[in-house]
Amino acid sequence: MARTSPASRQELRQAGTARQWLLLFAVPTSLVGVAFGWALARPEDHTSSSAVRAISLLLGSVVLGLAVLGWWSRTDSRSFARDPRLWQLTTLVAASWTLAEGVRLAMTASAVNAEPLLELSSGRFAQYVTETSAGRVGLAVLACTAAATVWSAIAFGRKDARSPVPVLALAALALVARPITGHMSQQTLGSILDVVHVLAAALWLGVLAALGLMLRSRGDWAKWLPKFSDLAVWCVVLLTVAGVINAVVKLGGVTPLFDTGYGRIVLVKSLLLAALLGLGWWWRRTWVGQAAAHRVTAEASLRRATLEVVAMAVVFGLAAVLATTA
Repeated sequence: MARTSPASRQELRQAGTARQWLLLFAVPTSLVGVAFGWALARPEDHTSSSAVRAISLLLGSVVLGLAVLGWWSRTDSRSFARDPRLWQLTTLVAASWTLAEGVRLAMTASAVNAEPLLELSSGRFAQYVTETSAGRVGLAVLACTAAATVWSAIAFGRKDARSPVPVLALAALALVARPITGHMSQQTLGSILDVVHVLAAALWLGVLAALGLMLRSRGDWAKWLPKFSDLAVWCVVLLTVAGVINAVVKLGGVTPLFDTGYGRIVLVKSLLLAALLGLGWWWRRTWVGQAAAHRVTAEASLRRATLEVVAMAVVFGLAAVLATTA
């Protein structure tokens, strides 16, 4: 059997890393979803912060997914939580998430004060984040993302700090803070439904993205893809049930599905979600079983994971516009 030289193995690792960064295409496709949502919402107004909201939700989901992967493998002989690469990635993504949340908070304050973003004074911004409920929630979210970044950076440098639990808790809290106080909070069990919907979507995309970023071998995919597939089934069920109830409560009938921007976005989002469910069902019947039997290369698994994450990002973009559409 031919042996692979150290130099060749290094080249293979670098090539694998380059392919894994194709997951970054999820960012522009989420913006495609945002643009599509804006078009569907016409003539209703939309906010430019929807684009930042989509990117923020995407980054937050990946941070959550990396923390879940670290938690899953905590008792494994090859724990991802002990791998400095996981903490390096988490630090990078969490820092980007913090930046996005900071921009989003500033854009919201600018809109509330009816001032251009670049002309927003520090006094006006401080007044927004201290005297309005939305501002205080946004500031709390920013604090959570910043804390997750700091913890991840410390864990990258210190082995004794490599626990995914703080990042898991902070990421989940940051993702659900706004939905808890959104329009559905005025309905019975509305906040709970929103939390379930957001976390189910974040776990579905985030854990798959984490697998794409962290897994390097056929054996890794054989071990962790079936576990993700079982999680994804529950995410799909909870996401669908909570989403349907939310839409029914908000729309109150069938006609608004076609007559309102909100309804049109819900309709298209539902169709895209159905397509994703079909893809997931097919891959559960084929890819998951083949991967578990070591009959799929790591590169092929990464391509499929990337395709699904990039496609899901379009739905995330629509969801970001939906959250800001009257």
